[in-house]
Amino acid sequence: MNTKTISLFDRAIFRQAVIDSVRKLDPRLQLKNPVMFVTLIGSFLCFQQIFTSKDPLGYVLQIALWLLSTVLFANFAEAVAEGRGKAQARALRATRKQMTAQRRRRDGSLEPVDAVTLSKGDIVLVKAGELIPGDGEVIEGAASVDESAITGESAPVIREAGGDRSAVTGGTTVLSDTLLVRITANPGEGFLDHMIGLVEGAKRQKTPNEIALTILLSALTFVFLLVVITLKPFGDYSNAAFSTTTLIALLVCLIPTTIGGLLSAIGIAGMDRLLQRNVLAVSGRAVEAAGDIDVLLLDKTGTITLGNRHAADFIAAPGVARDRLADAAQLASLADETPEGRSIVVLAKEKFNLRGRDLASPHATFVPFTAQTRMSGVDFAASDGQPARQIRKGAADSIKKWVETENGTFPGAVTNAVEEISRQGGTPLVVAEGREVLGVIFLKDVVKGGIKERFAQLRAMGIRTVMITGDNPLTAAAIAAEAGVDDFLAQATPEMKLARIRKEQADGHLVAMTGDGTNDAPALAQADVGVAMNTGTQAAKEAGNMVDLDSNPTKLLEIVEIGKQMLITRGSLTTFSIANDIAKYFAIIPAMLIGAFPAIAPLNIMRLGSPPSAILSAVIFNALVIVALIPLALKGVAYRPVGATALLRRNLLVYGLGGILVPFAGIKLIDVVINALHLV
Repeated sequence: MNTKTISLFDRAIFRQAVIDSVRKLDPRLQLKNPVMFVTLIGSFLCFQQIFTSKDPLGYVLQIALWLLSTVLFANFAEAVAEGRGKAQARALRATRKQMTAQRRRRDGSLEPVDAVTLSKGDIVLVKAGELIPGDGEVIEGAASVDESAITGESAPVIREAGGDRSAVTGGTTVLSDTLLVRITANPGEGFLDHMIGLVEGAKRQKTPNEIALTILLSALTFVFLLVVITLKPFGDYSNAAFSTTTLIALLVCLIPTTIGGLLSAIGIAGMDRLLQRNVLAVSGRAVEAAGDIDVLLLDKTGTITLGNRHAADFIAAPGVARDRLADAAQLASLADETPEGRSIVVLAKEKFNLRGRDLASPHATFVPFTAQTRMSGVDFAASDGQPARQIRKGAADSIKKWVETENGTFPGAVTNAVEEISRQGGTPLVVAEGREVLGVIFLKDVVKGGIKERFAQLRAMGIRTVMITGDNPLTAAAIAAEAGVDDFLAQATPEMKLARIRKEQADGHLVAMTGDGTNDAPALAQADVGVAMNTGTQAAKEAGNMVDLDSNPTKLLEIVEIGKQMLITRGSLTTFSIANDIAKYFAIIPAMLIGAFPAIAPLNIMRLGSPPSAILSAVIFNALVIVALIPLALKGVAYRPVGATALLRRNLLVYGLGGILVPFAGIKLIDVVINALHLV
């Protein structure tokens, strides 16, 4: 999916939003937003007052039109937010193509079928140059796949049977080799279909915080409705004639129309910002939860460290020359194509000018690494007067066992070196030739630049970070200290991850984590925010409530920031909405009561021209402020990683105090214009 940000003022979206804002005037749609529904009803009642009210026609008509505009502007904000999602959906639909799939029959033969007829469990053959016809898992073969249509990333990725990189997405292209794919989604239920439905907003449901805020706004609306209703008999008793138009204007200005009009747009925009970063959220609830989490579980490899360990030093055993250790380590690594193996060859070359030797000789036999032996190496047969040699490199306990089997000894100095490397956060690989231990290779995990500062920012926000690693506790402790995480879980198993999440949740914390393998699925399902990698297994993607299309584990930090930004935006605009009502009170209430109670004249601190212009100015400002805040609702309030106390102080200062002062200036300016143009 293209991650290019869609302009807030895209002409096509703007035009469609204008049309949709009128369509959304349907009372059945407005019922979902009680604040705007009351405003719409008030507008209709004011239009009715044109024929029955004793107020001037121009005054009543303008109040009715501005109340209707208030609803239209709120609808426009929501329509623009939805329009940005629909634009992304159109881009996704453009990636779909009519295609034919080669489905395998039970007898093993292939039959061409329309890709849309494929169902869960079908097995298809996809060759180089062909599109993968549906979401599935590779059950045979390995191939390079172009996923740019989905992720926007031009670099191809490897998909292969087994492991954590077996999942493939419909609409992506096989660039090389052949894959046998088992379809895992029925028609209309694929990953791309799910994405289109989400970005269009068709399946967007209100989040718990939205629901709670909607209930609060509804309660305030009901309370103010009762207040306004009681004003009518109070006015009759006090010989202050309050017209229906004026009472409706007062009601609309009293209720929190600003946040009521922008609430839906804020939620839609939050998911939109996540999609722009190539993260698919199952629901707005997941985005909101990301803003509330206070514990982050992060994999060490690829998230905190670069992911590939590099040889940093050769530490020889007593009585062994370092160049001999380096020579043996290089020979044992020449056929090792892992990044660690290649780094050993390079380090030996750089430090001792040792050039790579050819292992294609019939006298050399490479011994591959296995999970059982936990070591690898090379065997040289005796030739040309040279004795046979057996060189191994691997985990300290495995090499010790191998050496002692040959009646050799494991030097205490090497044991000390292994422990010291582990304490420093490195990985020790012991090298031995026959019965003799030659020394240790120091493999170092490289912590990503800037990661410590990011963790410090999270700590300032009140978020605790926990590193998850399969390393031993000594290594884990050293890397945790270097990276600046708050805690770590060493030698982690799937059961340990799940238990840790449950413990944190039992203590009242909200937890987020990333994962890509089937063994991560239980923990992803348990976490409040589970971010599955797109390169991961189908089980992981189904267990999480977010999918990172770029498969970048560090993106979890961005997800948290986006979630917090959405919550901050909602809180800031709620504060502003409630605060700016204060200025409206000083505009409307003195205007309504000054005729019957001249003593309240000092409350007219804005010195507004006349009671009708004061009321009309407040209603106009009430409508225009929604338009002015649409860009902020869609873009979000600027996020800064500060603590809750500092954030509250800033929110009250900028949006609380600002929400009081800005309306005073705005209403006064509008009143001056109204009186200058003699609009009332």
